[in-house]
Amino acid sequence: MTNEDKAGIKVEDRGAPMVERLVTTEHKLSIGKKTLEYSATCGTLLLREIEIKEGEHKGEKTRASVFFIAYTLKNPKKPENRPLSFSFNGGPGSSSVWLHLGILGPQRVPTDEMGHCGAPPYGLVDNEFSLLLESDLVFIDPVGTGLSRMAEGQKAAEFHDYQRDLDAVGEFIRLYLTRWGRWASPKYLIGESYGTTRAAGLARHLQEKHDVHLNGLMLVSLALDFQTLSFDAGNELPYPLYLPTYAATAWYHKALRPAQQKKPLKQIVAEAETFANGDYWLALMQGSRLTPAERAHVADQVALHSGLSAEYVLRCDLRPTEFRFFKELLRARGQTVGRLDSRFLGLDRDDAGEHPEDDAGMNNLIGAYATGINRLLHERLGWTGDQPYLLHAPLWKSWAWKGYENKYLSVGDSLRRALHANPAMRVYVASGYYDLATPHAAGDYTLAHLGLREPLQGQIRVSYFEAGHMMYIHQPSLARMATELRDFVRGG
Repeated sequence: MTNEDKAGIKVEDRGAPMVERLVTTEHKLSIGKKTLEYSATCGTLLLREIEIKEGEHKGEKTRASVFFIAYTLKNPKKPENRPLSFSFNGGPGSSSVWLHLGILGPQRVPTDEMGHCGAPPYGLVDNEFSLLLESDLVFIDPVGTGLSRMAEGQKAAEFHDYQRDLDAVGEFIRLYLTRWGRWASPKYLIGESYGTTRAAGLARHLQEKHDVHLNGLMLVSLALDFQTLSFDAGNELPYPLYLPTYAATAWYHKALRPAQQKKPLKQIVAEAETFANGDYWLALMQGSRLTPAERAHVADQVALHSGLSAEYVLRCDLRPTEFRFFKELLRARGQTVGRLDSRFLGLDRDDAGEHPEDDAGMNNLIGAYATGINRLLHERLGWTGDQPYLLHAPLWKSWAWKGYENKYLSVGDSLRRALHANPAMRVYVASGYYDLATPHAAGDYTLAHLGLREPLQGQIRVSYFEAGHMMYIHQPSLARMATELRDFVRGG
């Protein structure tokens, strides 16, 4: 039996000597009539702490080894204009595998029209939707994920914290730009979920710490203000912001009332948003001051839009949380709905209780992506070693949220300040109608409250998809999103 620390990282991994190690291989990828020749480099860069006393260099201490996979186009027509995009996912605790093998990289995990990965042992195919057509790509595994590890003697608190995470990833980006001579390249960040939190923070951090100004941010499944996502007692904000996604989910599973079910999805979402931003919000602000008749009316309207019963909404005091919704919506059918993608259905041991046993959306993905990244590393990219690749380490359990005690992590102002300091930076946001981890209405609320001055509001573009958190697993969404990302990097 292997000993593991609280973050799920094997203890013996930390004791291994840390060295920088790179493996480069050559490949080709056909996209339409074009054949891309590219180099793939996977390996580690060491983050070091330099000790300087009285102006003299006294030594260095290795703090962590950061694993990455980079794809670089060979012989581009205009090397000086070739963009460079750094990519990472969220969690916190996720490796960069999802964006890598979902949409951006030269290979991807194939799915059917809806997004099912199929049965084991799964597949790995050339990706005609890869952003490599327009940009070189660097996939970063934050410390504690993928094959990135902290050095022996280092403490988790030195990396698993909002600011410390920015320090580590920002230092990696600076190192990469320097080692590979890419300071002159147009620079982009693309993050997903908590990766959008990281990307927005890095936009300002890179300006202040390393004098790096970005050309653009690509933010997938927005999570910039955690108050919009936290169902805590006394915080009314999430309830109206989740309701439009409840409505979309109920519509998809044909759980709405007959007259509602006949309407198209976008109308269902729009009507739920109107109620959520108006009467529902005002009712929540009244609290116990609502009369019984007013409570009954609001409960009926929440039920109309969510697919839940009015009786259940009343038992929830008009405030059904996300986990209650996952379990309750299709309880009578013996099914639960997914969190990352509410189109997916799960089965529990029984139909009592308030929480589903698993996330059906994640269950669809985890095995296929684990197979994909391990095949890619060992069969295609030439990486050797038996250290486990941690797709999704449970770092959120030990993440230093205590720094935000009695307040919520919110990085919207970092994004605002980055845009005000660098007005040329553009922002692309992708949101899924079936995402119950970071609902689109919560993202819209956050963007509307950034405090951006009028001339810069046009720098942000939001695109909506009839899919979930990883909207690119849905084939129609994958094709459109790939086109939009390429246009964005081209400056379109």
